Amino acid sequence: EYMAVETTDGYDVVEWLAAQPWSNGNVGMFGSSYGGFTSIQVAMLQPPSLKAIVPIYATDDRYTDDCHYRGGALKCYYDTGMYGTMMVSINALPPDPEQFGDGWEEEWERRLEANTPYALEWLSQTRDCDYWRLGSLRGQYEKVKAATFIIGGWQDGYAIPSGRAFENISCTKKIMMGPWNHSRPDVAKPGPRIDYLNEIRRWFDLHLKGADDGIGSEPPVTMYVQSYDTPDPMRTETSGEWRSEMTWPAESASEQVFYLGSAEPAGGHRLTDKPVVSMRTSSLQVDPVTGIRGGLWSGGMPFGLPDDQREDEALSLNYTTMPLQQAVTIAGQPKLEVTVSSDVPVAMFVAKLSDVGPDGKSALIARGVLNGTRRNSMSSPEPMEPHEPYRITIELDATVWKVERGHRLRLAISGSDFPNSWPTPEVARIEVSTGGTDQSTLTLPTLEGEGVAAPKFLPPPSKPAPASPPRETWAVTERPLEGTVTLEMGRAAESGIREGVTMYASDDLTLTASRKEPSDVTASGRSVMEVRYSGMALKSDAKQVIHSDKSSFHWSAEVTVSQDGVDKRTLRWEKSFPRDLM
Repeated sequence: EYMAVETTDGYDVVEWLAAQPWSNGNVGMFGSSYGGFTSIQVAMLQPPSLKAIVPIYATDDRYTDDCHYRGGALKCYYDTGMYGTMMVSINALPPDPEQFGDGWEEEWERRLEANTPYALEWLSQTRDCDYWRLGSLRGQYEKVKAATFIIGGWQDGYAIPSGRAFENISCTKKIMMGPWNHSRPDVAKPGPRIDYLNEIRRWFDLHLKGADDGIGSEPPVTMYVQSYDTPDPMRTETSGEWRSEMTWPAESASEQVFYLGSAEPAGGHRLTDKPVVSMRTSSLQVDPVTGIRGGLWSGGMPFGLPDDQREDEALSLNYTTMPLQQAVTIAGQPKLEVTVSSDVPVAMFVAKLSDVGPDGKSALIARGVLNGTRRNSMSSPEPMEPHEPYRITIELDATVWKVERGHRLRLAISGSDFPNSWPTPEVARIEVSTGGTDQSTLTLPTLEGEGVAAPKFLPPPSKPAPASPPRETWAVTERPLEGTVTLEMGRAAESGIREGVTMYASDDLTLTASRKEPSDVTASGRSVMEVRYSGMALKSDAKQVIHSDKSSFHWSAEVTVSQDGVDKRTLRWEKSFPRDLM
């Protein structure tokens, strides 16, 4: 994944394109997800002919803000249930016989021999290190010289690095953040959807052709200001409005600080705008499946929006404001500074900020995760001394969200973010200290006013309906007698490659965690890829399993390739990895 040779190949392709007689010598790159990462990574090499890039749903830091780890905690469902297993299957497919020509079968054999699952590296590199620095822009932003137009989504897994990269690069730059998940802005749910390709075309016209239709004088920051919707994983639209600014953070940006207060007679705790006089410690027995209503981390999933948070909040320490006397627009990354302790050496701390409507339903705004053993360093973890207080900082997701007058803000603190983060190995009791000389604070970056302009976009072009609708599965099953919770997630679709060639792809996951024994977690994924030609079908069928106990992650993978229904070869791998304070 992201080998150096990929990036240098990209450099060579850029310069080859620029040298062609039909080229004006100016080259642009754009892409989503892996393609967005690649656009940034090639730009860091500064090919002379690369004049503009448009990275979409991409990260500047492969350790802190990708699909493998967050806050020093191992991601749970995604790499097994989708991307990691999918890449085992994709990398086992042969070259396109019609494009490669004679010798494609021999080349297929060679590729199978070299096919190593990405998870071998991901599970080996549990700490931030040189492996993750390769291909990460963070800390070397000056390397990007090409004009950069960042496109991101508030419901996508890469909202944090989108804003951070824009703030730190110094080249000609533009950013557009919509309400989208990891789906193209012309088809994403939730919307509103726009013709984003038209915006990319305008950017390239300016920087590759010198043709400015006005984009050069438009405000460089465009964002969708979200507001409360009744929580619904199936909602297709997001309430709110578009807004533009000249800078990010905006010139009108300020901060609002809330203090975590004492318990209320009716239950829960108060979140207040004044320091809390009395010191208090509140404790929570961690339920390892807390988080099940928080939605699915979006880095490739076209569905998985958060549901009503109240079920998870019942398993958390909650701090809630009184109804707001005036609206507050959050814009940026909320930050929680809090004093915590744990009775076990490895504990996770999860903060979720929600907008509580007048009907009492709780809509997730942003979340943050920190493995307590990484409180001082992502590269040199230290166990937590039982019952020892530690001051920690949790950075929540970047967002722009308007909390309306009369709504309440709620901060929920727990020790689990299942199924997005792997549960910690032991039954844990965590404590949060507030008030007195130990003030715990939630700092919200806020916006004032209405912005400098309201941008306008073309509507997305109409698209023909697919021949068959995609299959989407998301189910949670609880077995009270066994004390287990199981997530089943899946998707499948068929798409056209070119005339006479189609690809069928499916990804499925079964993930089971135990309330009684937090270390006992099993994720089992399967990915099937089949390329169908007029007279031939080439298929790969991959399976990947991760099971944990108190000391280790036990991993296995296999892939079987077949031609016209006849199995040709099966490859298998197996290895155990120490948990390394996870």
